[in-house]
Amino acid sequence: MDRTNIISIAKSTLEIEISELEKLKNRIDEEFAQAVEIIHSAKGKLIVVGIGKSAHVGNKIVATLNSTGTPSQFLHASEAIHGDLGVIQKQDVVLCISNSGNSPEIANLVPYLKDYSSALIGMTGNRSSKLAEFSEVILDTHVDVEACPNKLAPTSSTTIQMALGDALAVALMELNDFKANDFAKFHPGGSLGKNLTAKVEQFLSSQKPQVAEDAPIRDVIISISASSHGITVVTNENQIIGVITDGDLRRMLMKGEDITKVLAKDIMSAHPRTIEKEALAKEAMKILKENNIGQLVVTENGKYFGIIDLHKLLDEGIN
Repeated sequence: MDRTNIISIAKSTLEIEISELEKLKNRIDEEFAQAVEIIHSAKGKLIVVGIGKSAHVGNKIVATLNSTGTPSQFLHASEAIHGDLGVIQKQDVVLCISNSGNSPEIANLVPYLKDYSSALIGMTGNRSSKLAEFSEVILDTHVDVEACPNKLAPTSSTTIQMALGDALAVALMELNDFKANDFAKFHPGGSLGKNLTAKVEQFLSSQKPQVAEDAPIRDVIISISASSHGITVVTNENQIIGVITDGDLRRMLMKGEDITKVLAKDIMSAHPRTIEKEALAKEAMKILKENNIGQLVVTENGKYFGIIDLHKLLDEGIN
């Protein structure tokens, strides 16, 4: 098979699934809205039940819901009928996913899912199934064609299930007024969470280069050389007067003047860029990028507090 045929197969697969997604979009109606309202008003959590490929979809839906403000838990159908039904409390809502709605595990389980929960929502492609019969609300995931060439392997059907799960999650986010900062609370370790919540003081350098404004050039050179940042901050009783970089030193030396009487205040750059330690790290990154500088002076109530470095922020995923 040549590459042209491979590309054609891929496009055909996507065309079939896009077509089924269009049909799903046209089926979204009052039942979907009712399902969202039931989940939103539940006093407990959402239990998502599935088996086979639907179980994999269910796990993904649970992960999405948990990260977007709807507490959820996955329950495998085969484990449920062997003791794990105890996880369901009467205040919980159950979302059971099954394309056929009639697999033996699901057919045996649905009466208990209905009894043990406050409501049972069925996500199925078969409105005549056992699952549909016991469900208070049916989310119709019927597909006319699986993308599989044999029309057997779950392809279009799992895509539809996944998309409908995303639609539920997004609708619930809107009802819960779930914002970017809320999202970040559940993602503190990722770059997204850091960009939304991390503060400057979390990324401060352990080094705090500093010289007095009347320090001789020897002290300035020692201060810059002792840190890895190529910069020292000129202060007067911890008030920031200016900064001196290794570039400032080179430019001074290139003038060829007598440097023995040069003081820090003579070669410093006054009014350096600063940021408060409580500011968001992404704001520090913005200042660094806009001014094409590698370090930023950090303050606490206007006084010198430390240094934050561009490379440290980049390493931590701040952008």
